[in-house]
Amino acid sequence: MTASILGIGTAVPATRLTQDEVRDLLAAQPGLDRRARRILDAAFDAAAIDTRHTVLGDLGALGAGDGLRVRDGALLLSPSTGARNDEFRRSAPPLFAAAARDALAAAGVSRDAVTHVVTVSCTGVFAPGPDYLLVRDLGLSSSVERDHLGFVGCAAAVPALRMAARITRSDPAAVVLVAAAELCSLHITSSDDPEQIVAASIFADGAAAAVVSADPAYTAARRLELGGFATRLSDEGERDMTWTAGDAGFEMTLTAEVPRIVGREIAGVVDDVYGGTSDVDAWAVHPGGRSILDRVESGLDLDPTALAASREVLRTHGNMSSATLLFILRDMLADPARPDGQRIATLAFGPGLTVEAARLVLRDAADTAAAASADDVVPADDVVPGTPVLVAP
Repeated sequence: MTASILGIGTAVPATRLTQDEVRDLLAAQPGLDRRARRILDAAFDAAAIDTRHTVLGDLGALGAGDGLRVRDGALLLSPSTGARNDEFRRSAPPLFAAAARDALAAAGVSRDAVTHVVTVSCTGVFAPGPDYLLVRDLGLSSSVERDHLGFVGCAAAVPALRMAARITRSDPAAVVLVAAAELCSLHITSSDDPEQIVAASIFADGAAAAVVSADPAYTAARRLELGGFATRLSDEGERDMTWTAGDAGFEMTLTAEVPRIVGREIAGVVDDVYGGTSDVDAWAVHPGGRSILDRVESGLDLDPTALAASREVLRTHGNMSSATLLFILRDMLADPARPDGQRIATLAFGPGLTVEAARLVLRDAADTAAAASADDVVPADDVVPGTPVLVAP
C-alpha cells in the first residue's frame, strides 16, 4: 500500500493579532523615517492577511503576558537572540505536542502505534530537541526513532513528508509522526529595512502535524496518498531568500525578486515535475506571501479560485513557515466537496531558492483497498516528471 497521510492536526498560540495591531505598533516606533512608514503601510495593506497568532502575549493589544518581554508600552524592545531562543525552548514544545495529539486523533491512531518521529523547525534551536521532547510529552515508546529537520525554512514540510514516505517504504508497518512548529514572531524587530518590514507583515506562529503510514491496517480514515516527490534548485535567488542568526534574533532576507523568480520559473518546474497542469486537479501552494501566490497563479495561467485554500490560510493565519502547508492540506483533506481520486500538486519554496514538490491523491476510506492495488500508483520514493494556552485555529 502507498504511504498516506492518515490525519493532520494543528495548534496555534492563544494570542491572535490583527494586521492593524501589528502595523500600528511598528509604525509607532522611534527612528522610522517617512519612506519606511510608507513601505510599512504598503506592505501590511498588500499582505492579504487579516489575523495571525503569536506566543508573545506581550505583542497583543493589552501588551501583557507571560514569557519573553518584547515591548514597554508602545516601545518595541530588542531582546537578545539568546532570550528569544529561550522563549522558543519554553513555548514550542507544547505546540508540537498539541498538534501531534490532534493529528493522532484525526487519524484514529494510538500513540502506542507510533514508530518514528520527524520534527521540523527553523525558528529556534536546542538539544535535547523537539523530537526528544515530543516523545516525552506524548508518552511515546522510548524505542521510537527520531529525526529533526532544522533551519530548512518554509519548504521543510515537504522533505519531512518525503522522509516519512521513505521510512514506510523500508518498513511497511511503520507509523511516522511528522510535526512542524514555527515561532516566527520571536524574531520581530523594528527596522527601516524594506525586507525586514515585509517579513514583519507576513510571518506568524503555529504548529501542524501529520500521521503517515503505509500499513493497510489503517483503513478507516480519509487520506492523502503520497505519490511522489521532487526538488528543484533555481539558478537565482541564493541571496534573495535567506535566514541567518543575528545578535538580536534571526534575520530574514526576503527581497522583491523572490516572487519574480517564482513567476519566471514556476511553469518550467511544473512541466518538469508534473508534466504540466493538465494532470493536476487541485493546488496546495505554500503562501510565502500574497505576491508569491499571485505569481504562481499567473505563471501557470490558473483559474482565480485554484489557490483558494492557500489564500484562506494566509488570510487567517499568515505565513507560519514550514507548518503552513500542513494547515492547507488539513483543510483540503476535510473538505467534503473534494472527490475521491483528486490529484493535488503541492509546492513550497525555501531558501536557495529551492522548490519542493509532491504529488498527492485524495482517497476516501471505501476506496483505499482498491487504490492500494491499482497499477498506476507511483511509489513514494519516485520522482514524478512557559506553556501557552492553545486555541482552536
